[in-house]
Amino acid sequence: MTPFDLRCETLNNPLGLDVTQPRLNWKLPAGRTGARQTAYQVRAAASPAHLAAGHPLLWDSGRVESDASALVPYAGPALASRQRVWWQVRVWDERAATGDNAAEWSAPAWWEMGLLQRADWQAEWIGGALVGGQRTAIPAPFLRRAFTLEAVPAHARLYVTALGLYEISLNGQRVGQDELAPGWTDYAKRVRYQVYDVTALLHAGENVLGAVLGDGWYCGQVCWFGRQQYGDRPKLLAQLELSVRDGAQATIATGQGWRATYGPILEADLLAGESYDARLELPGWDAPGYDDARWQPAEVFADPGMTLEATNAALVRRQETLQPIAPPRKLGDARWLFDFGQNLVGRLRLKVNGPAGLTVQLRHGEVLNPDGTLYTANLRGARQGDYYTLRGQGEEVFEPRFTFHGFRYVEYGIPYGTLGIEPGELEAIVLHSEMAPAGSFECSEPLLNQLQHNIQWGQKGNFLDVPTDCPQRDERLGWTGDAQVFARTAIFNRDVAGFFHKWLQDLVDAQSAEGAFPPVAPFLPGNLPTDGGPAWADAGTIVPWTMYEAYGDPRFIEKPYAAMTRYVDFLARSSQDYIRTYPGYGGWMGFGDWLSINAETSHELIGTAFFAYSAKLLARMAAALGKTDDAARYGALHQAVRQAFIDRYVTKSGLVAGQTQTAYVLALHFDLLPAETRPAVLAALVRDIQARGQHLSTGFVGASYLPFVLSDNDQIHLAYDLLFQTTWPSWLYPVTQGATTIWERWDGWTQEKGFQDAGMNSFNHYAYGAIGDWLYRVVAGIQPDPEQPGYRHMLLRPRPGGRLTWAKASYETPYGTVSSHWQRSEAGLEWRVTVPPNTTATAYPPPGGSVLLDGRAVSGGAVELSAGAYTFVVAAGANA
Repeated sequence: MTPFDLRCETLNNPLGLDVTQPRLNWKLPAGRTGARQTAYQVRAAASPAHLAAGHPLLWDSGRVESDASALVPYAGPALASRQRVWWQVRVWDERAATGDNAAEWSAPAWWEMGLLQRADWQAEWIGGALVGGQRTAIPAPFLRRAFTLEAVPAHARLYVTALGLYEISLNGQRVGQDELAPGWTDYAKRVRYQVYDVTALLHAGENVLGAVLGDGWYCGQVCWFGRQQYGDRPKLLAQLELSVRDGAQATIATGQGWRATYGPILEADLLAGESYDARLELPGWDAPGYDDARWQPAEVFADPGMTLEATNAALVRRQETLQPIAPPRKLGDARWLFDFGQNLVGRLRLKVNGPAGLTVQLRHGEVLNPDGTLYTANLRGARQGDYYTLRGQGEEVFEPRFTFHGFRYVEYGIPYGTLGIEPGELEAIVLHSEMAPAGSFECSEPLLNQLQHNIQWGQKGNFLDVPTDCPQRDERLGWTGDAQVFARTAIFNRDVAGFFHKWLQDLVDAQSAEGAFPPVAPFLPGNLPTDGGPAWADAGTIVPWTMYEAYGDPRFIEKPYAAMTRYVDFLARSSQDYIRTYPGYGGWMGFGDWLSINAETSHELIGTAFFAYSAKLLARMAAALGKTDDAARYGALHQAVRQAFIDRYVTKSGLVAGQTQTAYVLALHFDLLPAETRPAVLAALVRDIQARGQHLSTGFVGASYLPFVLSDNDQIHLAYDLLFQTTWPSWLYPVTQGATTIWERWDGWTQEKGFQDAGMNSFNHYAYGAIGDWLYRVVAGIQPDPEQPGYRHMLLRPRPGGRLTWAKASYETPYGTVSSHWQRSEAGLEWRVTVPPNTTATAYPPPGGSVLLDGRAVSGGAVELSAGAYTFVVAAGANA
């Protein structure tokens, strides 16, 4: 029972933390039935040697009688800027409940604090002299600073950030692996900084810090709003701190003494792309010995005064490399088409030979026109093209630094009339935020496996620092409605705890003075309404609860709590007799059931339903935080809104206003009906689905809840019918048409009509991928217990159906892996489950005949399980 996988704030050995009371996690080895922790001891010290000796220690928890092994708070002395803390843990298990016979101490882990006070920063903001315009880009500034060291320092830390994007190097070696750093925040309020250990890159003598800046979200194009939404040019803030072996300290910071110039990156824009002229390269510019006499002094800027915040979650990284699936197809004398077989987000790496001055154009697109050419109409104002001009010196390699594209296909072009030139080699570099894989789902149906593949790639492509709606056209915003419907699926696929901690701060930063949450975060005032409206603004309550339920981390609901109360209070103030977005309301009415199919649901019905749901969730979160008065107040508000919904939208005979699938679904899923009318409302929903030939009509608002409403209300067979539907609108129709990601529209392309409206037709748009949550929770049967958040206790209840003969899934909880695998046979069904150490589960065997658990007969219904691996055998029966 020796603990392993030690984490601080869910991160492995985080460098540059600004959480002043970090929480500690560890896991226990699996393999023994009933394995659970009964006590733990954590100790922390300034070095591994002190830990090994047991003194001197910064903190020793002593033996703590507790089974907690996740989010255990550090309780030692207050932490200081730059302080490194080494820690380890040992545990007692149920076999050693008393005495000193604890397990072995874990291997040590560490965390290091960042700069906790603004006064810790000596650096000033610097940049180049050129300024672009709202439609005009400038070349990327190159910055450098040479300095001399008498000896190699004992250790060195680089603290760095930018307004815009940066890539930084030390003595010609790139620092770190982060891409598009520091990411996107509301730069007027906060910017995240990164910390790197650069000790190994320094040497005695001359050393050089070098940086290249990109426009990014700060001053490049954002959505269709144009450039310079935050500032006029990119800026750098960097501080290299050196600790010499005799204890002396030195700091090299941005400010006076830095030099600046412009080089081969002629433009670098997230939406337009990057233009690079290799003839203008600056060989050796970031290494010792370079002559920068012709460079100019860098511009020094006043401190804008925003918060400098440590990056407590991983940034965007290069994840994998894809090769074309076939040789390029020639389109003409000077154009070729490359197919990477997967709609992805990232950029290209080009290898090419050719004469100096030859320019290669790379155009990116998701799908093809009927004639086999690149379809780009849906990109709207996004150019999505890169240009590379050769220097003409043998094989050349080009990879953009400060842009990303959404594409499967690439058109490779050179100027017409250029003879004897064959296309270079291309490979695709996949980019997305660093998120460890968390879950897996497979089943006997290849179409569903491809659907799961598409859901995962849609998430990877759109989780690029913020949860974007689409990665290709001139939009790419953090739409709140998309995030809230997909959040539960996102958790199953990837570890998104850090990703959503960051984005929820973006959402709080975006809240209006009145208390509304906007439709996108980060938010740019003046471009969209400050109130996102029903289902979009409600991300402000739904996403924190969803994260808390899955990860058990109270900070998901503590940090945004004040913002959530302001929001629900805003709903109460702006409603009329508890009806939200009522007729005559002067504010934004919302997006409705976005992209539904021939079924318009009343905006006020949607608004009132989500008002009730947000009040209900806030009451639950208040109770979880011990805020009993708030829990009672918002619980009463929920009941008042619920009754207003019933009075206004529900008849005694069980009709719901509008009689759309989404109206029925919201009334049922949010429990907005008198008990006696539920059967009639359910029957009406079933009739509507059947009248449409077993098809759904729901848009973004209703689609994620629809299968749960059916499976939770004895309509599991109909839920499977919808899941297996292959004609549109359905989840599998795009799969049958060769999709490799989730489409924005049910009918993004159809055999009857071709492409939908090019003005809004993304082929990588994850919202409808929310069906993935149902695959994990219902088909495979894995879900957290909302009464014990964070998988301390879990519910295991697979619901086999349709033509599936087997399904299996796993999920990496904070305590280890939970898995569920069922398989049918003529004799019945075998179901194998694994419960991770230090947790428990309630298992519900699928219906059928007699039930054996590891060969022993058990009665029907729920079975309580401790940690371990188990096999259920359910005999064939009338209820199967």
